[in-house]
Amino acid sequence: MAVRVQVADFDAGAEIARLRAGDRGVGAVASFVGTVRADNDASQVDAMVLEHYAGMTEAVLSELETAARARFDVRDVLVVHRIGVLVPGDQIVLVVVTSAHRDAAFDACRYLMDFLKTEAPFWKKERTPAGERWVEARASDEAAAGRW
Repeated sequence: MAVRVQVADFDAGAEIARLRAGDRGVGAVASFVGTVRADNDASQVDAMVLEHYAGMTEAVLSELETAARARFDVRDVLVVHRIGVLVPGDQIVLVVVTSAHRDAAFDACRYLMDFLKTEAPFWKKERTPAGERWVEARASDEAAAGRW
């Protein structure tokens, strides 16, 4: 399956190896791993709680994957996004794209992350020493998606 939403951590190296296994046409692999930061907006972050709309989230991620495959000359795509309680340093998201050439891999990877940030129904709540707060959408994320 090219899209997964899960509580469990992932092994990026193993996922990349599995994605390109046996495909001798792969000339490039681009990947992105997002992690929980220890601070955000000048505040300490003790944990992040990620929630999603089950079923809808996977459908949106699948639509993004289909769009990336149609737009870029890629061989394979993988998106893994975690949910639940994560602490600083934990991995949140993995996007991997294989292609024959680097430009398509880089572009498809960035495209997927830009739209994942703006389109996928995830909600993030940060736990800080001052209490909990929802993470709001950023204008920079909308601008990044707007370039496509």
